[in-house]
Amino acid sequence: MHNKTNLELVRRHVSEANGLPNEHYTDPYVFDEEKNSVLFSQWAGLDVCSEIPEIGDSKPINFMGLPLFIIRDIENIVRVFQNTCRHRGMILVEETKKIQGAIRCPYHSWCYSTEGKLVSTPHVGGPGQNTDANIDRSKLSLVEIRSHIWRDVIWINVDGCAKPFEEVMANTIERWKELDQNLYHGGDDGKFSLKVQSNWKLAVENYCESYHLPWVHPGLNSYSRLEDHYNIVEYGSHSGQGSLVYRQLTDDKGQTFPDFENLSEKWSTGAEYIALYPNVLLGAHRDHAYAIILLPLSFSETIENIHIYYSKPDTDPFLKKKNKDQWKEIFEEDIFVVEGMQAGRLGIKFDGGRFSPKMDEPTHCFHDWVASKVDDFRNYNQQKTNVTE
Repeated sequence: MHNKTNLELVRRHVSEANGLPNEHYTDPYVFDEEKNSVLFSQWAGLDVCSEIPEIGDSKPINFMGLPLFIIRDIENIVRVFQNTCRHRGMILVEETKKIQGAIRCPYHSWCYSTEGKLVSTPHVGGPGQNTDANIDRSKLSLVEIRSHIWRDVIWINVDGCAKPFEEVMANTIERWKELDQNLYHGGDDGKFSLKVQSNWKLAVENYCESYHLPWVHPGLNSYSRLEDHYNIVEYGSHSGQGSLVYRQLTDDKGQTFPDFENLSEKWSTGAEYIALYPNVLLGAHRDHAYAIILLPLSFSETIENIHIYYSKPDTDPFLKKKNKDQWKEIFEEDIFVVEGMQAGRLGIKFDGGRFSPKMDEPTHCFHDWVASKVDDFRNYNQQKTNVTE
């Protein structure tokens, strides 16, 4: 039996709390516990719809060891399925591709519609016999994973038990209600990926706060000072930071990206950066937005998939590339920090650390949320054990 981590100190008020214990960053057992309690049982980010823009487009994704694929079905609905044939468990979609007609298993050629229904079982009843009395196709559809689309992000709830997305994320949706407009992906100049040797949570923690800006982002800090930022704290769903001095990117003629429509005065020089728990980092500005989806590979390795969006489909290519390069530089500046914290967590006498009540509350908010979900998971399993005994 593996010893459970003690989360009591994490749940205290930010002025007294410690951070999550080391094992939450260095222990494969705790990584697995968080997989079930924090990622599979909540609404987690998987990918973006822009990766499968046309009907029939499909893409395989491994999510925490779970083989999945996303597909845009014949009705233009984005769906997420377990990437496993119902016959002998073969992987169905091995590469990003357009599905022409049906999803065909390469092993025995069982075929599924883009909605996941089993439609063809060649020779299942013997040579030339494509049906069998013991094989009820209606009960052998692909396993669909519960999903929801918001801001182009495909959110999934693997265990199927979370409350509706609109309910869980209500405060965030309300906060950005006026930004609920069409988002146009920047294409090849609107996406990039970074691989970090770090636990996924450290990327969230670093993103939440502006405290590190003067030392980690000197270029950004030259015009966006620490005092120009404010904390965003919503216990139970999200946290982050806002800036009061956002400056639009310009080309050599002074042109900018077109703005989103009918925004309030707040957004003329404002920007907000929110970590939507567990693993999606969102940025919003008057003229562009982005989503970062964190895909944990192991307890000490994470892929960050970054996607940038605009208010209009035809945006200046020069400016788009300049914007991508600028954000890539900023996000790359954070890598040594999250990797350094991961290395530091191997200090066995580190107690989880303390929080600045003024500067670190967004990060404590995230720690508290993780601890609450792990506690809920443990309590639920304990109740199940008590019932069976």
